[in-house]
Amino acid sequence: MIIKKKNSDDLLTLIVQKIIEQINQAICLLNWDYKIQDSDLAYPLEPKMGDLAFPCFRLSKRLKKPVNIIAEELKRKISLTDLILSVKNINGYLNFCINMNKATPIILNKIIKEKKKYGDSDIGQKKKIMVEFSSPNTNKPLHLGHLRNIVIGWSVAQLLEAVGFKVIKASLLNDRGIHICKGMVAYKEWGDNKKPTIKPDHFVGKYYVLFEKEVKKNPNLQKELLKLLDKLEKKSTSTIVLWKRLNKWAENGFKETYSNLGVLFDKVYRESEIYKKGERVILRGFEKGIFKKDKNGAVIADLEKYGLPNKVLLRANGTAIYITQDIYLAVLKFKEYRLKKSIYCVGNEQDLYLKQLFKILELLGYYWAKDCYHLSHGMVFLPEGKMKSREGKVVEADDLILKLKVFASEEILKRRLNIQKTQLSKRSLEIALGALKYYLLQVEPSKNVYFEPQKSISFIGRTGPYVQYAHARICSILRKAKHLSFSKIDYSCLNSKEEKELVILLAKFPLVIKKSALNYNPAFLAQYLYQLAEKFNLFYENSPVLKTNEKIKKARLLLISCIKIVINKGLNLLGIATPEKM
Repeated sequence: MIIKKKNSDDLLTLIVQKIIEQINQAICLLNWDYKIQDSDLAYPLEPKMGDLAFPCFRLSKRLKKPVNIIAEELKRKISLTDLILSVKNINGYLNFCINMNKATPIILNKIIKEKKKYGDSDIGQKKKIMVEFSSPNTNKPLHLGHLRNIVIGWSVAQLLEAVGFKVIKASLLNDRGIHICKGMVAYKEWGDNKKPTIKPDHFVGKYYVLFEKEVKKNPNLQKELLKLLDKLEKKSTSTIVLWKRLNKWAENGFKETYSNLGVLFDKVYRESEIYKKGERVILRGFEKGIFKKDKNGAVIADLEKYGLPNKVLLRANGTAIYITQDIYLAVLKFKEYRLKKSIYCVGNEQDLYLKQLFKILELLGYYWAKDCYHLSHGMVFLPEGKMKSREGKVVEADDLILKLKVFASEEILKRRLNIQKTQLSKRSLEIALGALKYYLLQVEPSKNVYFEPQKSISFIGRTGPYVQYAHARICSILRKAKHLSFSKIDYSCLNSKEEKELVILLAKFPLVIKKSALNYNPAFLAQYLYQLAEKFNLFYENSPVLKTNEKIKKARLLLISCIKIVINKGLNLLGIATPEKM
């Protein structure tokens, strides 16, 4: 996607366009049939190599010429401009060095002027995207696996909003079926009609685990389970009352956890309200010959010709299964919201299922089937292995947050013994959630995460608290500076290696947001923020901000104010708070 120039003061965009123009002009002069765009550019691994780079490998493969020859021929045809100081060929990369004397004042003034809007764009043109995430069963509390799904879904939604899309954050509650009935059977047997004395979703989950434990001793409970499921399907009054009661408790517990996480949904779908409504869609498909019946009379989608296993859509007795409701829900989403795209944030164990779902929607003739996207993410593992819900061997979200909060409190008290209890509680929660969210988001969604709670809360290293601490440190410096004035800045004072690297990093922020949003990958932003915090800390160790002459002091205060704005904005896009004191 080419980034169109919007404002003359958007310097990095202007530089990107200039570099693209120069490369395309050189390609044209060499009579090569190729054209590049901004997505072809990369950032050099080391700042000394340059500020932006064009890898020539794809062009080399296309032209069947050695990559270094390609790079050298391009380099000879590229003209330098007032924005581009030099071009170097380093191992098949054309590395461009930016004129920092011209760039620095424009970049820093743009950030100060735009503040929290810096990095925003209108690429999305207000087109509607639904991000569906967090689809828990109402039989147990949210756990660590749910947390990864939630933080990915939320941050992707935030990033898409930042680049101009209208985002609908949606959740699907799986509130019916045999797994829900397990907790109901156990509550009927041993609950004594009690109300929750603990967080309500934990109360419900206790009975789900109890059923799994007791059914091993008493197989008759399985018969009771099937009886209750039948009563639920037939809408027995007393069974519906019990079902509603336990579901309400579970939902109230979820809402409390979501509130702690700072998550709010625009739309909540419930399986119980839609699970039968897909039958009509399936039967229409069968009547049109899109689907067929197997020897047992079940309606199936023949997907083998598309390299996928066949999928049962309606059982032989005419009852719906999970995919039946998902077909209807997909139709409902596009009908209600006229979506540009529907993103399903779902774990990778559902990769095959969602491929089947999207192919079935395509076979049914829905033109928007191509706009359904599976944002697949890996699992979360603990040092001791995989979690097991049925055995109660899970790290529940609330317990984990509390544990991290205790760790955070210990870290804070090492630095501030006289902090008030209310402040300690608020700050430790912000740091705990920052640690948790950053740890889960810094890894690309497609990869598995091995979560280590103690490591995640560290104020040192690649962690959320490390980035938060950089923000708090800047806030402390700015408080001590008191009266800030950004007039008559001598930008030539920002001439050290660290200062120039920081300015370039700040200029990259809008492109990092775009890359993160359009690839549905918050890890790009998380990694960028760590790099920015690390560069700031290195700068701060070597360059006094307040104890220096007035000209340098003003310039450096402007620089760190811009870093604060970018860290604040970046962490907020990841759903992470930015405390001003740690």
